[in-house]
Order: sequence, then C-alpha cells, then structure tokens
Amino acid sequence: MKKKFLVFILGPTCVGKTSISLFLAKKLKTEILSCDSRQFYKELKIGTSMPTKKELNNITHHFIGHLSIHDNYNAKLFEIDCLKKISKLFEKYTILIIVGGSGLYEKAITEGLSDIPKINLNIRNNLIFNFKKNGIYFLQKEFLKKKNKEDIIDIQNPKRLIRYLEIIESTGHSPSFFFKKKKNKRNFTILKIGLIMCRDNIYFRINSRVENMINKGLFEEAKLYYDYKYLNSLQTIGYNEIYNFFSKKENSINKTIEKIKINTRNYAKRQITWYKKDKKIKWFNPNEKDKILNFLLKKMGNTGFEPVTSCL
Repeated sequence: MKKKFLVFILGPTCVGKTSISLFLAKKLKTEILSCDSRQFYKELKIGTSMPTKKELNNITHHFIGHLSIHDNYNAKLFEIDCLKKISKLFEKYTILIIVGGSGLYEKAITEGLSDIPKINLNIRNNLIFNFKKNGIYFLQKEFLKKKNKEDIIDIQNPKRLIRYLEIIESTGHSPSFFFKKKKNKRNFTILKIGLIMCRDNIYFRINSRVENMINKGLFEEAKLYYDYKYLNSLQTIGYNEIYNFFSKKENSINKTIEKIKINTRNYAKRQITWYKKDKKIKWFNPNEKDKILNFLLKKMGNTGFEPVTSCL
C-alpha cells in the first residue's frame, strides 16, 4: 500500500501560508484542508481573511466557510470531521495539504484530543457573571494567575478564557493536561512546514492587512452581526474591538483600528511561541517556495512526481 502524506503549513498570521499552500497544492496536484478555526464561518469573510473566490476556484478547499456563526463547533468535532474527510480524500490522493494558524486544531489532527471531564456549571455561571460585571480584564487576570507556563490562548477571546478557567477550576488541571494524555497514531505520515520571517516584516504585513480589511468593509461586516456578538464564533480579534466601538466602550475609530493591529500582533507572537516548541516543524521563509517543494519531495520519496534537483 502506498504511503500517504499530510503536509501541514503552519506559522503566525499574515506570514503567507495561503500563498504557499496554493503553490504546493498546484505542484502536487492535490487539495487543501483548513485548520484555521476563524475561517470556518461563512459569514465572516473579511475579518478572517478567507481565501478569495478565485483562490477557492483554482484549488479545491475543505473546511472554509462550511459553518454558520450560529453553529456550535469545537476542536473535538473538527477532529472527527477532518479525519473523515482526510480518509475519503486519500482514496484519490497520495498527498494532502492542510493549512492554518490554530494550534489546537492542528493538534486535534496530529495527536488527537482527549475528552475533558464534566464541568461544574456553577463555576461556569460564576465566571460568566463576573465577566459581564467586570469585563474581560477579570478573565485575563484569573488566567494569568492560574495558567500553566506552556499554555497559550487568545486572551482577547472571553469564551476561550472562560473555557480554560472552568476546566482548571472544575478539575484542578489545565486543558493541556488532558490533551497530552492521548496521542493517537495516524495511518498517514505527517510533515510539518513552518513559515517565518523577521518580526518587523510580520508586523508590517499585519498592519497592512488590517488596513485592507477596513477598506474592504470590516466595520460594515461586523455591524451585520452585532446582535449576535455574544456568539463564540464572534469572540475573535477584529470583531471584538469593533463591537466595543459600537457599544461606546471605545469612542475613536482610529483607536479601534490601532487596537486591532496591536491585538493581532500579540496573537502572532503567541502563535510563534506555540509553534517554536514543536521540534517536528521544518522552518522556511515563505519566499523559499521551491526549496519547500524540494524538501517535501525528498522527504516523501517516490510519490509519483518527477524528481527535481534539491535546493537544500
């Protein structure tokens, strides 16, 4: 039986993962799966930098805009759905590309997630009450007080903060304690490509992308779903800051835009910290497209593609 390869394209936001994934999918004649949890929701096209219609038409994608913001979804459900899709696609392909910057969703596929014990509802309700009364600062303060050193989450996302705190307060353990207990063996080979560039370049690209999203109508898109701002799907950078502006918690549009840039840059820093701990990732500059392709072909051996001269 021919070996199957799942190639992950990982790295911080704005580093160029979409471009590399499209390049590789075209060269390797395959399809792309997304593990970017922000891009699952069909309503959130601008604020999540979803691939363009042209990009989606050029290469078949999966797990892009397949949910509504009203759907309840999590990493465990993604693990189930994505493994089913991978199994089906491997009937046709030897190689698949999976791309994204959501570390937990990547871990769901590479290692598998354990079931977490039942949560004490009184603890959850108390956290929600304090969040509504004291704002996100209360949750951030509790998280920083109780978190494990290695745990990294989006601290601008109240739903994720509440989830983290309710687990640690109900069980005495952080979520990572349960995730590490189960590492499922997959029936395909996993190769991880990390994309990185100097921090100033990443920050420049982040600032440019935010400006571009504003010009494309991010405020207008966010306004369409203002009545649903409490949904988990909307507890994310870009929408949070704009909803604070709409709610008069922030009075300046310019300050709101700057806050989106700052929070996105901080998120990129957390992503880099998360991925740098994974020794299985092979790092490249996103401009090294041919070098990445040659590295993968060398690693995969005889996959039915013509050999190319290694650039390594």
